[in-house]
Amino acid sequence: MALAGPCLSDFDFALPRELIAQHPAAERSAARLLDARAEPARDRHVRDLPGLLRAGDLLVVNDTAVIKARLFGVKASGGAVEALVERVEPDRVVVAQVRASKSPKAGSVVRFADAFDVEVLGRTGSDASLFRLRFPSEPLELLERHGHVPLPPYIERADEGEDVERYQTVFAERPGAVAAPTAALHFDAELVAALAARGVDRTVVTLHVGAGTFQPVRNERLSEHVMHSERFEVGAAAAAAIARARERGGRIVAVGTTSLRALESAALRGNEGNALRPACGETDLFITPGFSFRVVDLLLTNFHLPKSTLLMLVAAFAGHERIRALYAHAIAKRYRFFSYGDAMLLAREPGPSP
Repeated sequence: MALAGPCLSDFDFALPRELIAQHPAAERSAARLLDARAEPARDRHVRDLPGLLRAGDLLVVNDTAVIKARLFGVKASGGAVEALVERVEPDRVVVAQVRASKSPKAGSVVRFADAFDVEVLGRTGSDASLFRLRFPSEPLELLERHGHVPLPPYIERADEGEDVERYQTVFAERPGAVAAPTAALHFDAELVAALAARGVDRTVVTLHVGAGTFQPVRNERLSEHVMHSERFEVGAAAAAAIARARERGGRIVAVGTTSLRALESAALRGNEGNALRPACGETDLFITPGFSFRVVDLLLTNFHLPKSTLLMLVAAFAGHERIRALYAHAIAKRYRFFSYGDAMLLAREPGPSP
């Protein structure tokens, strides 16, 4: 029996392994940019972005900062443990993915980086796949001193000195992410200044990217997928900036899928007419083809993994067949893929009003 709506297999594609970027480009804005606002798509560079936008447009960036979320340690038995922090909670409690030959039990102690001990409080999460750990002092301080940059699993190397700077955006202000909002990794001070000189305004939102962003979709029926939850905030300043941009006829340009998800999550919390209201909390918004976008007009984004929720998001935004063609073009032209890879600029496909 045929499945109703888009299916997981609709978002698969063959990617040559050598196109997965293992290191960042020599210069942030020197990365390639597939300008896909219209047909035909054009091969450019990120530094060309000011010439592709208009005075009055509004750039929306995510100001989350990546924390050194990966820790290596040992159990009291001597067994090796690797933890990837998902989020920091009150009372020095950290929620983390924990990998070990045998999972640690509640009440046990794990020593990390041969520097500090944490108490295992027990499992948590909808599928009990995460662990709650109590740190001996401020978790963010301990992570900064003893943690490692949480490079994604498809970067097949240990983190290095360059990653401390390059896996962090120039907009990073609020620690809390365990993966970078990668589209913004392409911005440097010169590009930011050139955009301002062009008359392109900028505002910030926050979405703390969780480790769940790398979790695979396992259900062929997308309607059965349980989306991970992430903390977000769209403040009053961002809402006001969007209103001003709309009044002057400017376009809302989301830098990355995280900025887009924050904006569209806020829009779903309730609007006053066409005005976006401030919103904050948790979002598990899962955007697939058929979604009615309320805020974002243009999207700057990297190239995403096969069968990933982010690939489904960009297909919803620009059109499924359009994305298929753009990815085929990018592979043929040897674009670099994923977090340290190249980018594309997409226009929202016309669709029904929400």
